[in-house]
Amino acid sequence: MPTSHRIRIVDAFTDRPFAGNPAGVLLLDAFPDDTWLQHVAREVNHAETAFAHRLPEGGEADWALRWFTPATEVDLCGHATLATAHVLHTTGAATGPVRFATRGGVLTATAHEDGTLTLDFPTAPLTATEVPPGIAEALGAEPVAAYDTGRHIGDLLIELADEKTVRALTPDHKALVRHSERGIIATAGAEDPARGYDFVSRGFFPRVGIDEDPVTGSAHTALAPFWSERLGRTELTGLQASARTGLVRTELRGDRTLLTGRAVTVIEGELLA
Repeated sequence: MPTSHRIRIVDAFTDRPFAGNPAGVLLLDAFPDDTWLQHVAREVNHAETAFAHRLPEGGEADWALRWFTPATEVDLCGHATLATAHVLHTTGAATGPVRFATRGGVLTATAHEDGTLTLDFPTAPLTATEVPPGIAEALGAEPVAAYDTGRHIGDLLIELADEKTVRALTPDHKALVRHSERGIIATAGAEDPARGYDFVSRGFFPRVGIDEDPVTGSAHTALAPFWSERLGRTELTGLQASARTGLVRTELRGDRTLLTGRAVTVIEGELLA
């Protein structure tokens, strides 16, 4: 491996800098050892850092892709995949649809003429479950219902009464750790759909080193089927109501969910390690 690497910070699921969800992106010749990858992710200190390298032609995927939080590697990440696809297309490293080989299966990203990118992800299997004891106290709000999102997402989806309740959450992050494999997604229907979104959410992931994620693409593979069933439409727009905020357009296609958004490169430089 060379002693320096090109690194970019990309804000995903937004059309302007300093909004959406920032991700580190490094394009490599091959994956070095996991310890180095984790050190870099900890240094970058964003929700995820994506590492990708080109694969030989003729296989089921074009690029290998891995994602690390500051604390651990994860199975699926939407915003860092969007950020990686943005870097590949804006630098000319890829044209047309890009297939990524990941721990969550083969994922496809397609760039459009209007500047948006669409990710093709597996739909999360939702299973209704009992509201865990203590979750209301940890969140600071009484759940309406709870759903398991399957092993690749590993979140607990919590429906709350309304948008105001979701926006007002001030959870006890340490208490949330014991309630899911990865994190908690809190959601409610939009108070006024005329504002351009159909539902709101917030995502809390202290177990993997992220108290609150600004915009969680992978969570929308669970939010899309959840709200599509209730609203009677396969195409929806979700607002993740974090401090940075971000919009994710979703389209439910059975066992696949399309996630569409924009991305902006805000920093580009050399990693000297």
